[in-house]
Amino acid sequence: MSAPAAVDFRNVSLSYDGRDVLRDVSVVLEKGDFVSIVGPNGGGKTTFLKLVLGLLRPTSGTVRVFGGTPEAARPRIGYLPQRSAADRDFPARILDVVLTGRLPGARAFGPYSSLDREMALRALREVALADQSLRPFSALSGGEQQRTLIARALASEPELLLLDEPTSNLDVAMEKGLYDLLGRLHEQTTILLVTHDLGFVSDYTKTVVCMKQTLACHETGKLTGEMIVAMYGHDVRAVIHDHEDHPGGGRS
Repeated sequence: MSAPAAVDFRNVSLSYDGRDVLRDVSVVLEKGDFVSIVGPNGGGKTTFLKLVLGLLRPTSGTVRVFGGTPEAARPRIGYLPQRSAADRDFPARILDVVLTGRLPGARAFGPYSSLDREMALRALREVALADQSLRPFSALSGGEQQRTLIARALASEPELLLLDEPTSNLDVAMEKGLYDLLGRLHEQTTILLVTHDLGFVSDYTKTVVCMKQTLACHETGKLTGEMIVAMYGHDVRAVIHDHEDHPGGGRS
């Protein structure tokens, strides 16, 4: 028997106050996929991630993550929200913030183990902050704080990594570094990334999920223009229209 998919949506719809946010979405994303989720504001991208996490429940349809409920899979998921709930003035060191990423998979209370600290420092090395691990989180720039929160998501050693516009507050050099890091991580971690950076979609990922209430999966490629104009209203680097199954694992 084949292993269950990382994410499996079957005829999922979700409504708020009578308004459809997602409508009849079905998609299977396999383990090892590196998927970019694109679409206009209000198109359902963040809602999609919250359904994967079990933070929202569908109005109809089913969501399965690693073959089980999203709630059961949550310890196996790392998540960077678009706007972190973390108090960015909280009086803690960088290392302390990243160590909180170890809590879901280990325990709710109690001291951190040597392994916890090793994984936290490894994650900080990945975002080039290990040499600043004892600095106060509140003293960091917006970009440094964002990199710290990315490290917190990585510290849990996630099997599935969800990132909601992770390059906000990052300069161009750090964006490139993050993309390269995700390219390395996806060899061992399934990644779902919400982004408006369509150049990134074309250069780094094999599969793109286009969200505008409904969903379609495509293989990435060079600009064709038609789908992006329909979704965003202007020409940028885009994706190839292909509704057939493909090696990237996503299926519409």
